[in-house]
Amino acid sequence: MTDTPDTHRPQIPLLLSAVFLAYLAQMTLNPIIAPLAREVGLAEWQIGVTISSAAVMVVATSQFWGRRSQSWGRKPVLLAALTLATVAMAGFATVAAAGMRGALTGVALFGLFVLLRGIGFGTALAAVPPTAQAYIADVTPDESARVKGMAGVGAVQGIAMMAGAVLGGALAGFGLLTPLVVVPVLLVIGLAVVAFGLRREPTQELVADPPRVRVSDPRVWPFLIAGFGMLTSLGCVQVIAGFLVQDRLALDAAATGLVTGGVLLAAGVGMVTAQTVIVPRSGWAPTRLLKVGSAIAVLGFAVLIPNAGPVPLVAAMVLIGLGLGIAMPGYTAGPSLLMAREEQGGLAGIIGATNGLTFVVAPTASTALYGIGASLPVIVGGVVMASVFIFMSLHPGLRGLARLQDNDRTGE
Repeated sequence: MTDTPDTHRPQIPLLLSAVFLAYLAQMTLNPIIAPLAREVGLAEWQIGVTISSAAVMVVATSQFWGRRSQSWGRKPVLLAALTLATVAMAGFATVAAAGMRGALTGVALFGLFVLLRGIGFGTALAAVPPTAQAYIADVTPDESARVKGMAGVGAVQGIAMMAGAVLGGALAGFGLLTPLVVVPVLLVIGLAVVAFGLRREPTQELVADPPRVRVSDPRVWPFLIAGFGMLTSLGCVQVIAGFLVQDRLALDAAATGLVTGGVLLAAGVGMVTAQTVIVPRSGWAPTRLLKVGSAIAVLGFAVLIPNAGPVPLVAAMVLIGLGLGIAMPGYTAGPSLLMAREEQGGLAGIIGATNGLTFVVAPTASTALYGIGASLPVIVGGVVMASVFIFMSLHPGLRGLARLQDNDRTGE
């Protein structure tokens, strides 16, 4: 069979659709986790351990998946990951149903929650962003295309966050089991998209033994510090958003859930707008995206610190989402422009591990700080974000990279 132009055309949209479906499955489950825990008799800390165990697995396995995406190929890795995710979440739905009937309780129920939703699903989800990012780094020939592709990964995750909140809440109206059943169905659709749509790379394009990328690599660690700081700042406000809404606006539990969803939706709208409109049209280099985005996010934190009513609260979340939406493609694309092709899988994996680490740290830290003072986690988040901006502006290596990128863009 002869090759056609489509045979070599990058399949970024198809890959992004798989990322979207995987994250939509995760986000659809999020709105029902708290009521599900109470329905089956688990304590809040047990659900916290379940979610944290998933984050730990992301940290532990992201670089493995990223490197395997180059040695096995993108399609086999995604098929393996989505199959594992489907089995884990189908098992989770079965266990949850047994818990709701009282057929499974106590330590056994908790252990299966951790095994299926935490370890199983966390390990599977860890494969998806590194594989997508490594693929985009492989098929984008220049900085502009690279930044747009990386922004696409963030955009579909943001859209999935918004859609999942709506879908999970709507499905919960038919009972808590309904979203639990729908989640593995979404994963099966993602599995079918990859199985029937994604091409396998020719054997000669695979990398037999992709090098392991080290955190201490001078091309990488400044961006990792920036990314960790930005996502930790975001985590500081995401986790306590419901507390802020209820305490500042004096709402009951039902109204708090509705308004909190709207506040988080506002942040998601800011993030998606940045990554689908501003970043692709700006043409900015990664270092500039990081500086501009972190500065806007600092402004959002400053607006959020005082208790000034609902309008500033929503405006602050829009600014934080907008700033992070601008900065994140700079964080993911920046180091990829400095790495060789065979290093892209390891790099994407270490970025995924860094992202996962923030979800281990931020929830515990922010809730503990909130117990000391309601504005304290917001202040700490703002200080961390301001530190990212200062670091990006003053680090000599990043300043030199910014000058080099500007010169390349102007043809000097």
